[in-house]
Amino acid sequence: MRYKTKSYRHFIATAAAATLMTVAFTPTADAATSKFTDVSNRYQAAIDYIVSKGAKGLTETSFGTHEFITRADAAVLLSDVLNLNTEIAPNSGFTDVPARAVQAVNALKAIGVTAGKTATRFGSDSQITRGELAIWIQKGFELTGKTELSFTDLTERYQVAVEALLSNKIANGTSNTSFGTNQLAQRGDFSIFLQKAAAATGVDEKGYKLSLMHTNDTHSHVELVAKRATVVNEVRIRKSEPLLIDAGDAVTGTLYYNEFQGEAERNFMNLLGYDVMTFGNHEFDQGSSEDGHQALADFIKGANFPFITSNVDFTADTLFEGLQHTGTYSDKPENGQIYNGIIKEVNGEKIGIFGLTTAETVEISSPKAITFKNYIEEAKNSVKAFEDMGINKIIAVTHIGYDDNLTFDNDLELAKQVEGIDVIVGGHTHTTLKEPTVVSENKSEPTLIVQANEYNNYVGTLDVKFDKNGKVIGQVGKLLDVKERAADAKTAAILKPYADKIADIQKEAIGVEAVEALNGARESVRTGETNLGNLITDGMLSTAKTINPKTVIALTNGGGIRESIDAGNITVGEVLTVMPFGNTLGIMNLKGSEIKEALEHSVSQAPKASGGFLHISGMTFTYDSSKDAGSRVIEVNVKGEDGTLTALTNDESYIVATNIFTAKGGDGFDTFAKAYADGRVSEPGFTDYQMFIDYLKTFEKVEPKIEGRIVDVAATK
Repeated sequence: MRYKTKSYRHFIATAAAATLMTVAFTPTADAATSKFTDVSNRYQAAIDYIVSKGAKGLTETSFGTHEFITRADAAVLLSDVLNLNTEIAPNSGFTDVPARAVQAVNALKAIGVTAGKTATRFGSDSQITRGELAIWIQKGFELTGKTELSFTDLTERYQVAVEALLSNKIANGTSNTSFGTNQLAQRGDFSIFLQKAAAATGVDEKGYKLSLMHTNDTHSHVELVAKRATVVNEVRIRKSEPLLIDAGDAVTGTLYYNEFQGEAERNFMNLLGYDVMTFGNHEFDQGSSEDGHQALADFIKGANFPFITSNVDFTADTLFEGLQHTGTYSDKPENGQIYNGIIKEVNGEKIGIFGLTTAETVEISSPKAITFKNYIEEAKNSVKAFEDMGINKIIAVTHIGYDDNLTFDNDLELAKQVEGIDVIVGGHTHTTLKEPTVVSENKSEPTLIVQANEYNNYVGTLDVKFDKNGKVIGQVGKLLDVKERAADAKTAAILKPYADKIADIQKEAIGVEAVEALNGARESVRTGETNLGNLITDGMLSTAKTINPKTVIALTNGGGIRESIDAGNITVGEVLTVMPFGNTLGIMNLKGSEIKEALEHSVSQAPKASGGFLHISGMTFTYDSSKDAGSRVIEVNVKGEDGTLTALTNDESYIVATNIFTAKGGDGFDTFAKAYADGRVSEPGFTDYQMFIDYLKTFEKVEPKIEGRIVDVAATK
């Protein structure tokens, strides 16, 4: 047998410094096995260890070291060593499990270790093979590792598990060419496997450990919530008192929000038992609507968890009267209330948690009277407040973006500038951090940053080890794929009435066929021209011309296009998913120079994605993304009624249609905001999705193309 080892560690060093390395703890036990007459030196330490975990012998004097172990007994031992919270595990559905093993089997099935022999039969009294135990141990301890093997008795089913056990020096083969995959496992050998796996992964390490679950930018993707519930339950079975945190933008983006105005999202967050949430920019999208922030106020009041933000001031909006406790860091926070921060006691230690929301919200959403303070200053104030209370484990829950525009704020800069933050649970940039980022340069203590992608695709997990002074000395974090899980039955049943209503809406066809798919993918609409962007702006221009025939150009921000449309019959649901924010039409009177200035802003981040990237109708322009921002636009042409293109004239006035969000300066379009302040923007009141539906209905089929309306010459160099 030949293998190269790549060992697994449960806690990973947080920096290069050796002082941050975590030494694996070798399990020992005080319990003596001298009463067992069948325990040789080879098994002594291992059996001592599992006896300390609650294992019993077959008789008073015999452990049964060389007896084969049953599946039920193996399940109990594995569950005990993993320290699983078996009391909260759902019923496995197996009918053949003895009472002594029921909770253990429930828990192991819930965390994906075993599926049983059939849907109703676990095979409790059957003896288990070495190959099956390898799978249980690898999944139970979440082992990783690769080896080069020469075993001839491994099928694909066992390959990953056996490689993980060998690379972590938990097991060997029964010979140079055989792992003994199909041989029945003995109780003594299983004891050794368990003791070594516990040592390799540090499940019994001393010191304070904190476990977190985190989500961000779920954007009303409620359709996946029953699968998310399964993930959350898995973690709660595995971990001791894990916190569940959301970093904002829980609402807007799908039909669930359009139809239920945050009720569904909030109700499921309540059901899953969130501990705390901060606000994202999209929580403020309704500020310009007739009802203002009523939906947000209702969302907060109905929540069974508190909200945190240290830099957002709701004072000037009467809808939030009595909800915000400005400057308060509460150890007894009330549900449905807003605090600068809260204090949670977890496993006997106090954890300080404060929130931050991006100041960019003023430009990319509609906060109206709600204001935003400097994030660095407020973070420093929050850290000091916790430290003055003797709290040395501090979490910032932020919706400022991992590496977003520093003109406003981002997590990397927060970690660099503010000492004392141990963990940043982030959102806003939809960043997929498969493992935590560790910021330690020029800092006395490291700061971990985590973020979990978007749209309910993942639940992030983070386990952090602290020394007695509250310094992070070890960590492991990962993203758990929600779509891979089975739906939690209880949650799925509660979801069904909501889903049925959405399904009815989605099925309403508008009577128009898309000959090919209409591209609204995030990575496309925020970086370049797409056929869907062209079609939307064509419809906007068509509607605007019915109001002001002098309208010659239409513009819309890529960040307002949220999804693609499949080829085939277009439904109401698809259109509403593309345009979930209910923006209305704005018609602007602009100078040519102002249009060019706006186009410069549109491509200022190129080739990086930007929600402010403009899609256009009635014009074309070229730019060079290799040049400095602000000096990129090369040529702009406006299309006449006869289809001819004429160069844009700086001093000439043009009538331009857009959505009112952008017209008011959203996505950083200060040029438009000035025009709005000057009274050069009219608001006829047409809703974007209804305009689009009405325009589509003028066709039987639509087949828009990429026409070269927007060209980056740097891409062709």
